Amino acid sequence: MCTEDRGPRRSLLLAVALAGGVLSVGTAAAFDAVTLDDYSGQELFERFCASCHGTSATGNGPVAGALNVMVPDLTTIAARYGEFPVTVVRDVIDGRGIDMRAHGTRTMPVWGYELWVDEGGDVTAQNAVRQAIAKLVDYVRSVQRNDERGTGRTAR
Repeated sequence: MCTEDRGPRRSLLLAVALAGGVLSVGTAAAFDAVTLDDYSGQELFERFCASCHGTSATGNGPVAGALNVMVPDLTTIAARYGEFPVTVVRDVIDGRGIDMRAHGTRTMPVWGYELWVDEGGDVTAQNAVRQAIAKLVDYVRSVQRNDERGTGRTAR
């Protein structure tokens, strides 16, 4: 049985969630007519991922320092796996079909569910979410580093 005090962490996550909710309420009118289909992979990344992963995808977003986990550098995924693992990245972003219990609790939002609800929670929304996640995966693949130091390589 885990006895650690999660009060401060829960408070931080609640504050981040509330801040996101306040921001989304403030901008909801501006996005009413906009759907996931209207965004490129980079725009989706900037809107949903950059707060933690940073605009450069290196894990240095403005929220990263407040989290109790290290936010991964997404530009080195191909180097870590030997090639870019499309299915793994897609499943991690979606989050609905992954059993994370062996790795602890999931810190990252379950974007598949969050986006599905935002898009209306129906079959049409599910198709939009699949397409949006595919755009995100393509964008993350596009930012893989390929430099002389061997810190990353792009597998095609």
